[in-house]
Amino acid sequence: MTTATLSSPSSIIPPSRHPHADVIHRLEAGGSMLPDTPDNLMQIIAIYKAYAVPMDFYWRDLLYIAERVFLDPLPAFKYFLPQEYLDLPNHYAGDTADLRIWRGPATAHPELLEFMAQGEVKRRWPKLFHHLWHDRVNMEFAEACMQAMFWHQDMGGRFNDYLYTDEYKQACDRTIKAYFKGNPLMLGLHKLFPEMFYEKCRELSYYANLGLFWEVMAPVFFEMSDIYDEGGFQGVPDAMDFLVNGIFAVAGRPIYHHVYIDGECFELIPKSCGFTWLYEAALPYVEAVFYRTAPFRGTKSYNAQAHQVPDDQHDFHYGILYADVFPVGSAGIPPTLLMQDMLHFLPPYLLDHYRQYCRGEDDMLIQLGITFQRSMYNVTSAVIQALRTALLYPLDDPNPRHRQANRAFFEAQMDRFLRPEARLRDIQRQDYR
Repeated sequence: MTTATLSSPSSIIPPSRHPHADVIHRLEAGGSMLPDTPDNLMQIIAIYKAYAVPMDFYWRDLLYIAERVFLDPLPAFKYFLPQEYLDLPNHYAGDTADLRIWRGPATAHPELLEFMAQGEVKRRWPKLFHHLWHDRVNMEFAEACMQAMFWHQDMGGRFNDYLYTDEYKQACDRTIKAYFKGNPLMLGLHKLFPEMFYEKCRELSYYANLGLFWEVMAPVFFEMSDIYDEGGFQGVPDAMDFLVNGIFAVAGRPIYHHVYIDGECFELIPKSCGFTWLYEAALPYVEAVFYRTAPFRGTKSYNAQAHQVPDDQHDFHYGILYADVFPVGSAGIPPTLLMQDMLHFLPPYLLDHYRQYCRGEDDMLIQLGITFQRSMYNVTSAVIQALRTALLYPLDDPNPRHRQANRAFFEAQMDRFLRPEARLRDIQRQDYR
């Protein structure tokens, strides 16, 4: 539903008095937290494309680690994807898709394969040389996102609760014994310290969770890029609506964790558990990664006596929605790794934009961070609108009480951006660069 078809909320209920009332009224009219401008639309679609290419590696490698590397005590080559996983068909692309979201191929994206072959140096060195030179996709970013989900474990859904059940531990025992068959040292360690091995299995189940989540998002972003190139999106709300529709289309995709040992499949989390993409992966991901994450090492003291880190996990506010672009530009911390990955796959029109309006290539990573921030506010808007659709009332509901319930929901969501670190007010300005 577009903004033009909705009556003004203030014609039915009084205007909001919230500090972010202008954003709330835009959401009530079917819009996004991100203003609807051609520049914003161009930037977010470009960054979705640049994000989707490395994401196509992230999800494949996350599943490879969860399913094949598993409990390898020295996983030195866990970032070296075998051809089997590069060819692994995406369930949402290609002719064999369960639901075809992207019209492109189901195997690894051609731009990804080209970069993996020759890297930024444009030389076809052996894979190990590219790795040691750090001329590769930075899987450390993907692992940092997984660790945020693993650490913030109180975000609803039943996935994390299942990881502490006897059923899960019994499945772990069977899988661990099969994996270390013929290795009495590791089997003895498991017998002495079972909780240590269970905890590692839990972490690996989050690898699978995030891999299955990103398997959906990569084709969504690829398709959005293609639609934009064809002139199909008329504004930011159109891009947000595409995400909302995608959320509902794939909401029920199963979340599971299978491990493959000598050709046999061990189900740590079987599909029969009924865990679904929306509640067990998407919503926890947004909460853990967009909002919370954790202070970047070296920027905050983890010493409890210093009081630089909140006592309550619910008060964590270090995600991309709050990120200061200058710390984001610091070396070695996860968002910078993502910016470096996206830098290799930017559409030409975004590069032209940076050259025209910014400081050329001198601050490209910072500009990427700001553009990525804008795009994730749009993704968060889609999640907010999807939750409102699922839990409350249509935006054009004529009942004032229903409109007021929607208003209370939007205001509660905007309360999270009252913190001084929030960038909601910044992204309202086109000169925020």
